Amino acid sequence: MRRIIHYAASMIIIPIYGVQVCPFIEGLPPFWVAMPIITLFLMQYVLGSLLWNRWVRNSGLEHQVKSAFLLEMGLFITTGVLLTLFNTLVFDFPLSSGVKMIVGITGLGFFAAVDLALEAERSVAKQVIANDTDIDPAQHYFPLTSKMVLFSSTSLLLVVGVFTLLVIKDLDWLVKVGDSVTLVEGRISILKEFFFVLAVMLPHTLNIIFSYSCNIRAAFDAQNRVLTQTSLGDYSGRIAVSSADEFGVMAKHTNHVVETIHDRTEELRRTRDVSILALSTLAETRDNETGAHILRTQRYVRALAIELKDHTTFADYLDEETIDLLYKSAPLHDIGKVGIPDAILLKPGKLTDEEFVIMKTHAQIGADALAIAEEGLGTNSFLTFAREISLAHHEKWDGSGYPAGLKGVEIPCSGRLMAVADVYDALISKRVYKPAFSHEKAKRIIIEGRGTHFDPDIVDAFIAAEELFCGIAKQYGDSATQ
Repeated sequence: MRRIIHYAASMIIIPIYGVQVCPFIEGLPPFWVAMPIITLFLMQYVLGSLLWNRWVRNSGLEHQVKSAFLLEMGLFITTGVLLTLFNTLVFDFPLSSGVKMIVGITGLGFFAAVDLALEAERSVAKQVIANDTDIDPAQHYFPLTSKMVLFSSTSLLLVVGVFTLLVIKDLDWLVKVGDSVTLVEGRISILKEFFFVLAVMLPHTLNIIFSYSCNIRAAFDAQNRVLTQTSLGDYSGRIAVSSADEFGVMAKHTNHVVETIHDRTEELRRTRDVSILALSTLAETRDNETGAHILRTQRYVRALAIELKDHTTFADYLDEETIDLLYKSAPLHDIGKVGIPDAILLKPGKLTDEEFVIMKTHAQIGADALAIAEEGLGTNSFLTFAREISLAHHEKWDGSGYPAGLKGVEIPCSGRLMAVADVYDALISKRVYKPAFSHEKAKRIIIEGRGTHFDPDIVDAFIAAEELFCGIAKQYGDSATQ
């Protein structure tokens, strides 16, 4: 469609231009002014359509923009030369007349070629995105700044050249007409010609500026979109490398940086998760409980959080990222047990009151250790959740828990979730001081603690997710890890 518009405009503009700048063409009948020009442009359009399909579209994506520009420039220059030959052979026009026509047609061809090349650039971008491929940016590309300087300089030269031709023609005209034309009539005639040139050049120039700005805006929008995603922790975005210029190089390097950040972040996450597992497993090895306890409890916590994420009380807190952090933090809930003496921690029986007082300090010991780590690393959501869980998972809804005797919503949500998960797993697991309880018995005990030991809403979530709890207990049973 843009080619049709350019060619249709050229068929209208060039005959008028020829009459304005060349007295020889001005003396021809209108039919002989328009007929050769329209015929040549129609032939040029047909030939150009064939060459676009065979040359431009069949060339590599990285060459299509350049090929489009060269093709259109070549076609317009060829048309100018052919028109000059026609006028010279048929009407015996001098070479100066042909040069004027070549300048005008080449000028329109320049604007058309630039505009169609910019459209080809947009088309290439769509193909790159549709085919999920990339262009390899050229190492020695033609800089955008140089393109802008070339376009501005060429446009300026065209304006100066055309106005120069008009001035020369008008001076000759004024000499020939002499006193037969008044000064006012001469001024009006000359101003009409000047306004005609401006009416042609200005829309073409503005069209290129607008078209070029669209391409630049699309490139910057893609950069900003991916960089914004990356800054928010989403490393899935990438930019289609669709141009062999600065924007293509920027896109290529941006994609590489995002991929590198993603890989490093994943490596850090894996290191963090393995470190958590190692620390929590180390703590469990000093206890009578098994390593499967941490696998089950962290999944219980996640099941409860997912069940509550749409609850009006918890919706603002339990987003996807928080649920994941709770899941990753849960294994450190008993990390403080490393500070409990073996005589108490490994005692094969029920603890005395004095021993239990010492055992209860594991919550504060773990929280203090994690607080030191949190202080050293600065703001870290993961360590914040781990510290809360370690400190508060033995607190009770009615305030009778330890170590701080917190009550109700004073207890961090992470601690309330861990309390249900930890107690349930302790109930269904065999200990030296008790046999393993059935799920139904453990469920009754949890329900009995609703509003006293546990947050009522979390108990309701436990009841809603009890089948999932049973599945987790079966999949990660102690026998499976031994």
